[in-house]
Amino acid sequence: MSPHTEPRDTARARVRTSTRDADAMAVTAFVLGLVGLLVMNLVLGPVAVVLGALALHRRTTRPGRAQLAIALGLTDVLVLACLVAADGTWSWSLT
Repeated sequence: MSPHTEPRDTARARVRTSTRDADAMAVTAFVLGLVGLLVMNLVLGPVAVVLGALALHRRTTRPGRAQLAIALGLTDVLVLACLVAADGTWSWSLT
C-alpha cells in the first residue's frame, strides 16, 4: 500500500462517520420532537431544534427529517406556551 492511499481512506471513513452521526442526530431530533408534544415540552422541544439544526449543519442525508424535527421542536414550545396561557400550568392536566 502506498503512503498516499492511507490518508485518503481515513478521510473517506471520517466523512462516512460524520454523515452517519448527522443522520443519527436528525432521527434523534425527530423522535424527541414527537415525544415532546406529549411530555417535557420545555426540555425536549429546544433539544429537538438544536439537534435538527446541527444535523443540517453537518449535511445529513435526511434534511427533511431534520427540518421536521426543528418544526416539531418549535411546536413543542408553542404547545407549552398555549398550556401556560390557558390554565397557568407547565404540564398537561386532565382534571
